[in-house]
Amino acid sequence: MKTLTIENPATGERIAERPVDDPASVAAKAARARAAQPAWAATPLAERRAAIARFRASVEAQLETLAQTLTAEVGKPIRQSRNELNGFLGRIDFFLGAVERATADETVHDEGGMRERITHEPLGLVANISAWNYPWFVGGNVFVPALLTGNAVLYKPSEYATLTGLHAARLLHAAGVPDAVFAVLVGGGPTGGALLGQPLDGVFFTGSAATGQRIAATVGPRLVRLQLELGGKDPTYVCDDAEPKGAAESLADGAMYNTGQSCCSVERIYVHERVHDAFVDAFLATVRGFVVGDPTREDTYIGAIARAPQIEVLEQQVADAVARGARLETGGHRIRRAGHWFEPTVLTHVDHTMSVMRDESFGPIIGIQKVSGDEEAVRLMNDTRYGLTAGVYTPDAARAQRLLARVRAGSLYWNCCDRVSPRLPWSGMGDSGVGVTLSTHGIQAFTRLRAWHLRGA
Repeated sequence: MKTLTIENPATGERIAERPVDDPASVAAKAARARAAQPAWAATPLAERRAAIARFRASVEAQLETLAQTLTAEVGKPIRQSRNELNGFLGRIDFFLGAVERATADETVHDEGGMRERITHEPLGLVANISAWNYPWFVGGNVFVPALLTGNAVLYKPSEYATLTGLHAARLLHAAGVPDAVFAVLVGGGPTGGALLGQPLDGVFFTGSAATGQRIAATVGPRLVRLQLELGGKDPTYVCDDAEPKGAAESLADGAMYNTGQSCCSVERIYVHERVHDAFVDAFLATVRGFVVGDPTREDTYIGAIARAPQIEVLEQQVADAVARGARLETGGHRIRRAGHWFEPTVLTHVDHTMSVMRDESFGPIIGIQKVSGDEEAVRLMNDTRYGLTAGVYTPDAARAQRLLARVRAGSLYWNCCDRVSPRLPWSGMGDSGVGVTLSTHGIQAFTRLRAWHLRGA
């Protein structure tokens, strides 16, 4: 039997090995989940909610252990691991509070002996192929509402967050979710490929645009529910009336939090020429103050790069930018120590001929481009195949509204960034994906609508 070796990206040390699910075990788990789903769907919503509430209580009770596991296998600084778990508790609270309203039967017409109703029914068997950078957030955005709405879930966590995925399964099963209804699949690409070969009713994937396109090509002809949460090249514009220091401190955090390994990390900054220099000075001062080091330390802000190959991407982006005329203000190199590390990196004098301003970085690197005004800023913000988030910094609410309305992005930020709310839909445009998680719309994504035409005798 093949095994998956799990390493700590901050040290390079082997921390665990787990058996890999081969095609036979994937098929067996899918068959058991398919058989178990009708009984789970028939379980009253109140009982499904109670099970998820018990799961939430266990996450809260074991939060420190779960945070340490997350830090060990992903390299996330420990305080940020705790932040993710605490935020996950809030998301569970939202789902628990909103699911009944979101999926309630609705009578839309009742007149002349004809009654028309809409009902929500579970999709059935759902594949959840998740990501490593925020495994509790990204996974939980799918499996919590999927379970609440009566679906069975085949959960394949990223191979870089396997132990966290197994923790989730352990706690869900202990809370009363049947083993067959939530099954974890361990492995990388081949395991995911075997999962996509099963008779599924929905596929929910979070990851790169390239992988999302391959998944769409694979399952698209089967006409199952397909949702793809993909990457971003998220821009922000700092207007001439913005306060440079405050904007710089906020955006430095938005660019570098989680070591820049977030779909909604700020990846491009456009700054009006009137405040550009003051903004850059404040941005550099903030970034140079970030503590890089052991993710288990309480004061660490920049942790390890989870995937070693990404360091080459970051190096190539820096080299390309500098060769094309960019100025490397700070960082720009891998850190020579055990594990996978890269310096927080800031580039100025950048433009859209450079890959750092066009291709997803997914690391602690940012390009800052000077612009002459609003029109140039909007044009550059829209010069991308992605459309996940975009932001504007200005004290003028009307100006921000006008600018953001012209930007192609699923989430829009005024004087903030890198923020996700369970109450709002999370979606993208272009290569940032299709479908929606979070909000009541994200709950309804795990149901199919049925239309009832009822004529009385």
